Amino acid sequence: MLSQYTREGDHATLAELFKFPRDVYPVGRLDSDSEGLLIITNDKVLNNRILNPDKKVEKTYWAQVDGAITSDAVERLQRGVEIRTKGQTFTTQPAKCQIIDAPDIAERVPPVRFRKNIPTSWIELSITEGKNRQVRHMTAAVGFPTLRLVRVGIGKMKRLDLFPGDVVEITGIEIKKAIGI
Repeated sequence: MLSQYTREGDHATLAELFKFPRDVYPVGRLDSDSEGLLIITNDKVLNNRILNPDKKVEKTYWAQVDGAITSDAVERLQRGVEIRTKGQTFTTQPAKCQIIDAPDIAERVPPVRFRKNIPTSWIELSITEGKNRQVRHMTAAVGFPTLRLVRVGIGKMKRLDLFPGDVVEITGIEIKKAIGI
């Protein structure tokens, strides 16, 4: 599903998921290959607070990567790595990163590719920036391309009890508290 209301190709959109009011929009985007937590609001201050890299709001992801990730790769992600996105090269800000066990989450549809002779592993990665496909570029830069990407947190808000397509209405006060406004 695309995190937008207008259709592109054969991808489902937010408009097909729920009847949202006209003036609400997703804060940040998840590309068609990513999944997870998405805040939808009409609060422009909140939107700016979450998306502005100067505000340092963490976005936390679980990434399943191709191969058995090494502690060296994790350390490089923690320090920041050079990536190329939209024709520009830059060094990412330091990130929080750790190897985790495979999380107990819903199967992805369609499933990620598996290769019999190459293992996969999972990391939890928290970043405060939001460049286009940044997490995917970061893991590739350290030699472990992302196979599956799930956003599990924005600020202190973590909703691990939700399944794909679930919509939960929460108050602006709850969101602002979780984001630190």
